[in-house]
Amino acid sequence: MAGATESSAPVRVDLAGGWTDVGPYTNDFGGEVVNFAINHRVIARSASVPANRKADFEFPVPRGSGLGTSSAMNVALSALISPDQLENPEKLAEEAFVLESQGGNYCGRQDQWASAIGGFNHLLFIGDSVERMPFEPMKSSMNWLKKHLIISFSGKSRNSGEMQESVWSRYSNGDTEVISGLHRIRGATRVMANGLQQDRRDMVVSSLNEICEGVDLIDKAIHDPFRDVVESLIGRGSAVAWKALGAGGGGCSAILCSPTGMEDVTQTIENADWEIIEWDFEDQGVLLHG
Repeated sequence: MAGATESSAPVRVDLAGGWTDVGPYTNDFGGEVVNFAINHRVIARSASVPANRKADFEFPVPRGSGLGTSSAMNVALSALISPDQLENPEKLAEEAFVLESQGGNYCGRQDQWASAIGGFNHLLFIGDSVERMPFEPMKSSMNWLKKHLIISFSGKSRNSGEMQESVWSRYSNGDTEVISGLHRIRGATRVMANGLQQDRRDMVVSSLNEICEGVDLIDKAIHDPFRDVVESLIGRGSAVAWKALGAGGGGCSAILCSPTGMEDVTQTIENADWEIIEWDFEDQGVLLHG
């Protein structure tokens, strides 16, 4: 595929551990993330192999949605630049991380790895290294998530880099609430991984709730655009857990419905003028076409 001029890479849902994949936390404590790719792919096109690192892009979901569109874009671009690395998606993920960082976006590594590899991932981040943990969610867990997890776009996009800079500035100044929040998020990630591998839905719910509490310690603004709508659903028992996707402060949220709450969640989201994003799991990572 050396002459390929089109590539694609999927966006992702960061189910647990987001924020802990970013330095300096990865250097100080090590981060941990569970995420999965979904079947919305950013497409990169170029008339020739883009030595100038430029291409035209097609986005399946809004940019600034919290689904990792920027990272998927850079993974797809990296595949055009280095098509010989297609059999080494981890290398493409690192190349994409460098592209995004050089572009001025303050980011971690989980998005690029999810887009490059596809599927479900349990990742450890130690310093600048990434380790893929053995991870196989039970089929029943995946079916449950597919049936009950609603992803919706609030219509409010945001700049994740700005949100990141605010949090990490406080972290660097020794803010105890930020540090405590990050520790809680990381601790909840192993609970999420175990819950999915054992079909322990109570553990998945507990993990998401713990993550929400940790995120509020980091910065309440991350959840503020969603809070009124989602907390009303939690109060009525229609939703059992939720989280902002990506850096939050706008973009998408993921809402885990109760067995009888789907209709109420859907209607409430529509009444709030949020857009429900239909999704499915995506096993394949970055691809070259043509």
